[in-house]
Formats: sequence, structure tokens, C-alpha cells
Amino acid sequence: MDYITLQNLLSYLNFFGDDLLRSTMSLFVVINPIGTIPLFASITQKMQRTERNRVLKTTVITASALLMLFAVAGTQILSIFGIALSSFMIAGGVLLFMVSIELLTHGGWRFGGTVSDESGVVPLAFPLLAGPGAITTVILSFQTLGLLITMLSVAIVMGITYTIFYLTETIYRILGRRGSLIITRIFAVLVAAIAVEYVVDGIKTL
Repeated sequence: MDYITLQNLLSYLNFFGDDLLRSTMSLFVVINPIGTIPLFASITQKMQRTERNRVLKTTVITASALLMLFAVAGTQILSIFGIALSSFMIAGGVLLFMVSIELLTHGGWRFGGTVSDESGVVPLAFPLLAGPGAITTVILSFQTLGLLITMLSVAIVMGITYTIFYLTETIYRILGRRGSLIITRIFAVLVAAIAVEYVVDGIKTL
């Protein structure tokens, strides 16, 4: 390998690394797994450890699959059903707002169904992790940076999210019940604000 070829390879790897870092950071900020810890804890607080881990796996796998699917075919999927991205943002915002109201009034999500894995799909995987903001982010990443970088960024962020959620019990053991309840209520207000932003942005686009 001559010097020019090596220089070109290093230059490509540098650009690839910068693009991957930018895509990963953007998706991580939008998903905000650290901020979603209180919601995950409130939904899974009455579950056994094995059941909680099963919900966690369902959440991460479902969110990852949704993000990768929408990254590749998001625009086409929405157009098939005649749904504008702005309408999708409004719908996701309304659903997320419902979650925040439940957290504020009842301290938890009551509509997980009789099967625990359902909570891993709604509201954890969607709209919390793979919500309108995250879906919009991966669609733009795919269009501007390509498939490989988008898929790697999704895999990295979901891996970090899994680790953070896995340590939720330890974090909440340190905080205690009262501290956990206070954080859940505060987070509920933040979720409501995010939901309103989704709706407002969607209306502006419309």
C-alpha cells in the first residue's frame, strides 16, 4: 500500500468517523435515554427482575427495528398511507402527552395490558424511544449520510440505552421511593413539554 492510498484511506476513515459521531450524537440527544429512566422505572416497578429484563429486551429490539425500518423506508411508508411526516409528529406528540398525564396523575402507566411485553412496545418503544423526533432524525441521516452510518448509529444508541435501562434498579435504589416519585413527576412535565413541541412543529409544517 503506497503513501497516497494510505492517506486516502485515513482521510475516508476520518470523514466516516466524524459522520458516525455526528449521527450518533444527534440520535442520542433526541432519544435521551437518561431522561427516560423515570418512565421505564414507573412502568416496570411492580415487575420481577426477569419480567423487567424481558420488557427491556422487547423495548430495545422493537425501537431498533422501527428506527431501522423508518430510516430505509420511512418516507415511502408514510406516503403509502397518505400520511405526512408532520401529521405523524402530531399523532406521536398526542400519544406522548397522554403518557405524561398518566405519570402526573397516577405516577405510572396503567395501560400496559395483561401481557407485560406490551409495555415494551407502547409507550416505551413507541413513542418514547422511536418517537417522531427519532424517526425524523434517522430518515434525515439515511438521506444525507447513507445506510451504514445510520444503522451503526442506531445500534450504538440502542446499546447505550439498553445499558442505562438495565441499571435503572440500581439508580432507583440509591434515590429511594420518594426521590424516584419526585423525579417521575418532574420528568412527566418534561415529557408533556416534548409532546407539545412535537405537536407544534407538526402544525407549523402543515
